[in-house]
Amino acid sequence: MPPAEVLLAWYDRHRRDLPWRGAGVADPYRVWLSEVMLQQTTVATVGPRYGRFLARFPDVAALARAPWEEVAEEWAGLGYYARARNLHAGAKVLAETGFPQEVAGLRAIPGIGAYTAAAVAAIAFGVPVVPLDGNVERVVARLNAVETPLPAAKPELGALAQRWMRQPAARARPGDFVQGLFDLGAMICTPKRPACGLCPWRDGCAAQARGIAETLPAKPPKAHRPMRYGMHFLATDAAGRLLLRRRPPQGLLGGMLEIPGTPWRDAPWALAETLPYAPFAARWQALDGEARHGFTHFELRMSLLTAGHRGAAPDGYAWMAPEAARRALPTAMRRLLALRPA
Repeated sequence: MPPAEVLLAWYDRHRRDLPWRGAGVADPYRVWLSEVMLQQTTVATVGPRYGRFLARFPDVAALARAPWEEVAEEWAGLGYYARARNLHAGAKVLAETGFPQEVAGLRAIPGIGAYTAAAVAAIAFGVPVVPLDGNVERVVARLNAVETPLPAAKPELGALAQRWMRQPAARARPGDFVQGLFDLGAMICTPKRPACGLCPWRDGCAAQARGIAETLPAKPPKAHRPMRYGMHFLATDAAGRLLLRRRPPQGLLGGMLEIPGTPWRDAPWALAETLPYAPFAARWQALDGEARHGFTHFELRMSLLTAGHRGAAPDGYAWMAPEAARRALPTAMRRLLALRPA
């Protein structure tokens, strides 16, 4: 593996200024929170949301005390909502036990997997371990010209990455070294058009020497995502509030607020067959257009019906002001709201 001190010198000059990278000793709660937020979500999206989340839940004890409804509201729009449920469950354990300072102990916390445990251990506690995320996989695959497609290549890439921690420079600064790997993958060794001429390790990169850097890591063709369909019911009261309900705690969008509707199925819905799923009997009017949202394993198309309602919310439902609803609803539901006339 190329010398760790070369990457560390580059990192000292070019490191990204990110809100979770403070001066001095890293706070394990902040490292953990940032790593969970960054899974499947871009730095540009996470940056402002991280600060907002931290202002509301400044430490692990505050997060543990908070009711799930507040956590869900703060996470809304970030996607992959199982992350928020796991974060909340893990906080309740960590508030009692404190943060373990080794990988195995961190792995025992609910919702903390191999990557997150290694990242927190290295960055917050100086454990000599390399977390394997997409950036690190890409850097390692290119440096070593590993042509085995993912995910089959993961064990080989992981073993190669850990070799860096045999080097004294990496062992002396494991947190900085792994963050240097993250930054190299995000800024230089990018998925498309890598800036090989600016890479501190370009002279030792086997893929760059062979002219195949942009083709690595190899990935299988993307699987076809099937289409599903749903019909949703947006009720408003005289004050303009929206009628919402909370989804069951398990499953897709578990525990999040939603605009009530039908299950999501493989065939479009006819209006008449949707009415048993309405929150109350009314003359529901269909709005033009449809909302589309992509989940990991399927594409979703949703239509929206509207009606007015007087009186209290039916059992299991609650009224919410439109602005509060936009903050609390997950992205898929916000796209339904966009179908409403301005």
